[in-house]
Amino acid sequence: MEFFTHLIDFVLHVDVHLNGIIQAYGAWSYAILFGIIFCETGFVVTPFLPGDSLLFAAGAFAASGSLDSSSLFLLLTFAAVLGDNLNYGIGFLTGPKIFHKEQVRFLNREYLGRAHRFYEKYGKKTIIIARFVPIIRTFSPFVAGIARMTYIKFLSFDIVGGVVWVGSFVFAGYYFGNIPAVRQNFALVIFAIILISTMPAIVGYLRHRSKSS
Repeated sequence: MEFFTHLIDFVLHVDVHLNGIIQAYGAWSYAILFGIIFCETGFVVTPFLPGDSLLFAAGAFAASGSLDSSSLFLLLTFAAVLGDNLNYGIGFLTGPKIFHKEQVRFLNREYLGRAHRFYEKYGKKTIIIARFVPIIRTFSPFVAGIARMTYIKFLSFDIVGGVVWVGSFVFAGYYFGNIPAVRQNFALVIFAIILISTMPAIVGYLRHRSKSS
């Protein structure tokens, strides 16, 4: 329980924590950011890690001169694409066995099923669309691997999605993150980003529940 309390605090006050990381680790902050984005996209057991909010906050710090926006964009895009490719590989190699098991430790089957339905509905576009939906973006490449999606097609859509996702949030943070009204209400802005990002998944879940009942 304490872990999730710290996690929620980190997400809602990501600017404060990121500032602490930059002050403590300097240039190694890039490696820490790389690791968080890579893990959030690369492992189906870590969908709780911050993505959108972290990218936005990093962009805001780049605007203040603490980080370099171009380096952030290139490095974190690479982290997102590399993470997805690892996730695809895991799904391709082990997914079919895992997907048909009733109980799998550390794997939320509800999230997996939701991502599977999302993938079936939107097809290849899911690789791009899912980038902007927390949790779904972590499971989407895994499901693509299970579905044996042609790797070249997956990679091409994934690169586009990674570039658009990272670029959108990093540069949104760069251009808007230091506006006085945003800086003074950063926690509310982060909460709004999370709410807007999760809305499609919430709506989809409610529709699924209503059809099932």
